[in-house]
This record gives sequence, C-alpha cells and structure tokens, in this order.
Amino acid sequence: MPNSVNTNLGALIALQNLNATNAELQTVQSRINTGKKVASAKDNGAIFAIAQNQRATSNALNSVVSSLERNQSAVEVAISAGETISDVLLQLKEKALAARDSGLDTASRTALNDEFKTLLGQITKAVTNADFNGANLIKQDGTTVKAIANADATSVITVQAQTLTLSALAINASTLGTTAAASLAIAAVNAAITEVSSKLSALGTGAKALANHLNFVKKLQDTIDVGVGNLVDADLAKESARLQALQTKQQLGVQALSIANQSSSILLGLFR
Repeated sequence: MPNSVNTNLGALIALQNLNATNAELQTVQSRINTGKKVASAKDNGAIFAIAQNQRATSNALNSVVSSLERNQSAVEVAISAGETISDVLLQLKEKALAARDSGLDTASRTALNDEFKTLLGQITKAVTNADFNGANLIKQDGTTVKAIANADATSVITVQAQTLTLSALAINASTLGTTAAASLAIAAVNAAITEVSSKLSALGTGAKALANHLNFVKKLQDTIDVGVGNLVDADLAKESARLQALQTKQQLGVQALSIANQSSSILLGLFR
C-alpha cells in the first residue's frame, strides 16, 4: 500500500486491537463487579435460560419448605397433647384401681371420683388446646394435614387426624361411684391407653416422614443453588489474573496506536 496521509493502515489495525482489548477488559470488569460470568441473557442465552429455570425451582422449594415446616409443627403439637393425654390416662387408671377397693368409705370414694372427673377434664383441655395455625389433628373431625412435597405441588405428604376426645376414647361416661363402676372404668381406661398409644404411633410416623422429607428438600435446594452457581458464577481468581493481563495489553495497545499515528509525520521528511 502506498504511503498516505489520508489512510494509516497501522493506526487502524492498532485501534482495532485496542478496541478488542477494551471490550475484553469491560467484560472482565463486569464479571468482577457482579461475581458472575453470565449475568444476563446477552452473556450466554442458553446458560442464562437454564440458570433461570433452576432458580425458579429453588424458589418454589421455599414454599415446599414452609409447607413442610408448618404442617410438621401442627403434628408435633398434636403429639405433645397426645403424650399429655397418655400421662393423664395412667393417672386415671391409678384412681380407678384405688376405687376398686370394696373397703373404701363413701368420703374416700367420692374424693377419688372427683379427682377422676377432674382428670377427664384435663384430657378435654389438652384436645382443645392442641391447635397450631388453625389445624388440630386430635379433636373431633380433626384436620388431616397435607404438606406440599415437590416444586410443582403435584405431590403431598398426608398425616391423618387421630381423634383423642373423651368420646372417641369411650371414657366420657366413666365414674368411680361404685366398685362395679370402677371395674368398668379400669377396662375403659386400659382400652383408651392402648388406643392412644396406637394413635400416637401414627402421628409420630407422620412427623418423622415430614422431618425426613424436609431434610431432603433443603439438601436438594442447596444442590440446585450450587449447580446454578457452577453455571453462572465467575472464577474471581482467574478473572483477577485476566484483568492484570488485559490492563497491560491495553497500555501496550495505546503505545502501539501512538507509534502508528506518528508514521504520517515521517512523510514530512520527504518534502524538506
């Protein structure tokens, strides 16, 4: 190409190289500022779309965790009340056995019967207070909880209600007024103890299922978040090294452009 003051090929090439370096430098600086190598769809459309889908799943799992924790609390409240009822039944059995003694006088029998009725009232109170966020699994027609189990809400973990009222336990009419009544009360309380133990076992199994699935969902969410990070997060150590290299390259590019721009002035020497 002939020497010309209108067209400086060397300067054009130096400028192209400098612009390319500046563009790379801008990309590296953006990655350092955001901590991400794919911060938007224009960085890498396919990876960005995959990451967004996985973020949606992770966010949806927040609702799953909330549902599991809320329903787990409702079941645990029911278990606590059930254990209280089980303890009260043991005391009822003790009172009924004492009332079975035919040698008791009227005053003693009356006192035992009053204590027996008071204990029955404690069972009713325990059932009534076993409420969490509007859910009560042990009252009459109690709440059967259904916790969301996946990000699409297409699966649930169900814990059936277990009625522990006096009527359900068939001890609401029990008294200790006579030895015969005490015998009937003993049989009724023994049956109630067995039933409460069985229903507590069912509630405990449900609570364990909720706890296990909650632990799994939290681990799954952590794994998804790590996976998203692998897709979009920048390697800051690597970017730091690139930044220094590009800054040096930028300085050399500026010097090369300056040298190329001076080539036109050399032509002046031909006209001296």
